[in-house]
Amino acid sequence: MGTLLKQAELKDISDQYAAFAADEARGSSEAYERLALAVSQSDNLLEFIATLPVERRQPNLFLAAVRHVCGVARNLDDLGQFVQTSQVQIREVMLSRTTQTNEPARCAVLLPLLAQFAQPLALIEVGASAGLCLLMDHYGYDYGNARITPAVSDDGHAPIFTCEVSGSVPIPNAIPRIAWRAGLDLNPIDVRSERDAAWLETLVWPGQDARVARLHASINIARRNPPNVIRGDLLTDLAQLVATAPKDATVVVFHTAVLGYVVPQSVREQFAVTVKETGAEWISNEALGVFPSIARRAPPSPARGRFLISWNGTPVAWAGQHGQSLDWFGTT
Repeated sequence: MGTLLKQAELKDISDQYAAFAADEARGSSEAYERLALAVSQSDNLLEFIATLPVERRQPNLFLAAVRHVCGVARNLDDLGQFVQTSQVQIREVMLSRTTQTNEPARCAVLLPLLAQFAQPLALIEVGASAGLCLLMDHYGYDYGNARITPAVSDDGHAPIFTCEVSGSVPIPNAIPRIAWRAGLDLNPIDVRSERDAAWLETLVWPGQDARVARLHASINIARRNPPNVIRGDLLTDLAQLVATAPKDATVVVFHTAVLGYVVPQSVREQFAVTVKETGAEWISNEALGVFPSIARRAPPSPARGRFLISWNGTPVAWAGQHGQSLDWFGTT
């Protein structure tokens, strides 16, 4: 029975890495697609990953940890050699770090919805990492037929996020006024720390040089305008944080690619109840399976691997994982 359970566990990990290769890395990072698929077919690597706690086995985390310690593997042989010679260091990174990918370009898919709310806004990001997405008024946006300049001048060094749109996207003429902002994270990342900043860069997939450049520009902005990211738990500390927001502002709680790491499903549902009880506007930008009850009310996704954006529990759009696209189907 133990052998059968072990085989089932290894198959689950293999399936996870194969799905990552097909649904997330394909078309975004050739290196990670190739490596994730190789992991899914390697008994030795699957055995190593299985020695880690379930919540520490994600493809993003493993590949980033290997890269952080050894560099980018060229092929399966490289990857196997890296793990064989540096498994202690790789394990240490996987146990001490999390996939706190802080992709500021995701602001491009959130902005159209945020602009629908009464201003000024009080933003609260759950799972904020370094808080780069809290600084959305410092960035510029290019939606193809519409461009939006930063609301806060930064001497011409602000990154411009390009987002391909379809449907009746309510693109605003300007960035809404943000009066207050705060983040909540179990382990906030300090952008003033070179070590923490290096980890954020490691989380950007190989071959995505434009993302690295945008990340550097956003980190520089954050170093000059440090966002307030508080160490805390999304279930137990959110309500208290909401209560500190200005009473004359519209409070908006948002998160991207965070709830997928919160298990089991009942805990996610409890989080949804917690947000609703605060009375804040709620924007969720998560993988399809995070909130099945919301996903069932959405039309089919235009492509694999898209995130589903919902507003107060109602689905409104599909979004590229890194903010590169927005397919709108909701009403505003």
